[in-house]
Amino acid sequence: MPPGNLDSGVGVVEKRVPLTSVHLLCICGKDRGAVTPEEIRRVAMFSVHTSPLEQPGTGDAGGMNVYIAEVAKELARQNREVEIFTRATTGALPPTVELVPGVTVRHITAGPYEGLAKNDLPGQLCAFAAGVMRAGAARPEGWYDLVHSHYWLSGQVGWLAADRWRVPLVHTMHTMARVKNAALADGERPEPAGREIGEAQVVEAADLLTANTADEACQLVSLYDADPARVVVVPPGVDLEVFTPGDRYAARSRLGLPQGAHVVLFVGRIQPLKAPDLLVKAARRLLDAHPDWTPDDLVVGILGGPSGTGLEHPESLATLAAELGMTAYVRFVPPADRATLAQWYRASDLVTVPSYNESFGLVAIESLACGTPVVAARVGGLPTAVGPGGVLVDGHDVDDWATTLDRLLADPGLRAELGRRAVRHARSFGWGATTERLLQAYGEACRTRTPSPIFEASLLTGVPAAVVP
Repeated sequence: MPPGNLDSGVGVVEKRVPLTSVHLLCICGKDRGAVTPEEIRRVAMFSVHTSPLEQPGTGDAGGMNVYIAEVAKELARQNREVEIFTRATTGALPPTVELVPGVTVRHITAGPYEGLAKNDLPGQLCAFAAGVMRAGAARPEGWYDLVHSHYWLSGQVGWLAADRWRVPLVHTMHTMARVKNAALADGERPEPAGREIGEAQVVEAADLLTANTADEACQLVSLYDADPARVVVVPPGVDLEVFTPGDRYAARSRLGLPQGAHVVLFVGRIQPLKAPDLLVKAARRLLDAHPDWTPDDLVVGILGGPSGTGLEHPESLATLAAELGMTAYVRFVPPADRATLAQWYRASDLVTVPSYNESFGLVAIESLACGTPVVAARVGGLPTAVGPGGVLVDGHDVDDWATTLDRLLADPGLRAELGRRAVRHARSFGWGATTERLLQAYGEACRTRTPSPIFEASLLTGVPAAVVP
């Protein structure tokens, strides 16, 4: 297949899998009675390693932060209360912060504020769990209706909390070690065996697993032996009020970009997994093919910050640009608020997502919502996210990527058609639709929940009544 499948301009689209209609009835805990999605009033969300208050694109903050914040806000709009438990990383914030009315972020002290990498956090899960249990003990019995954990670290604590509170555990992986280790970038460290074991434990413990795409659902089954009956597909969303088509001329004027330039954008954390170096190298090939191009003819935007667990020396990307003679062409921009990010999408001719793996690809769907076509690697959930609004490239060969970019930049008619398709495609991915599917999933988890053996009366024979919950 030629690079990017440019003949059709359309990427491979995976069929979106709807949740099966079910009779939503369960006993959620001791003497809780029947619970339907409408009766799920309070959700405890767990995000151990990164807070929804953090700026996406820096440290360990990325698409998962956006997902948690947007879903929580949408649940609040639907009259649910959400409490998000996350590890405290600064003393400057109070123990609880109201994200919006109905959504509280609770900071749990577990280890020092600074100096802990994500791979150090398994050693702090006991402290985190203790903080969660203390917070839960201050609530009336039966306060929470459901636990929704995000990423395997959170799943380990969510497993305990769901058992203690006698409620269902819904878990979303976001990324998986066995998937990442099968597609490592050059120089990238493999995920440790402890993570693989921890993920497998969470898969077994969860009452229900949500996957971003049908491909991810299949990976949960094939790589982690998940029960297919306990896996549902809930695609992430995009804020369709912020990420909208707009005037490219006005956007470039606001950002100080040359009006006549070809603008190619990368958005994300600077780490090997995301492969921003591939874009810089491909852009060098473009300049080789067009020696008359100046910095007014080509702009490569790199919008993002260093990853907490990615490159130890993120400045190496700037060094690479200098070595390739690209310094004048590459603009490094720190992570931006959503309004500014939307302006960058509108100002760009193409947005690239060259990652070695993505469970979905929120950058892709945000770009499409702004009407800007995406060039993405054919990996993970990107075919679903990109759909008919962009072009997929097989592999990470620099020449293939340069050829794809060159042909698209030379064809404004094709870019315009892809942009129209992009907007139509993105409209079906609003956060409201994501949350409706999640509520169905929550109801299914209640219906199928197996009560923890911790609370089986036969196991408590002979235990003093004072210590029985």
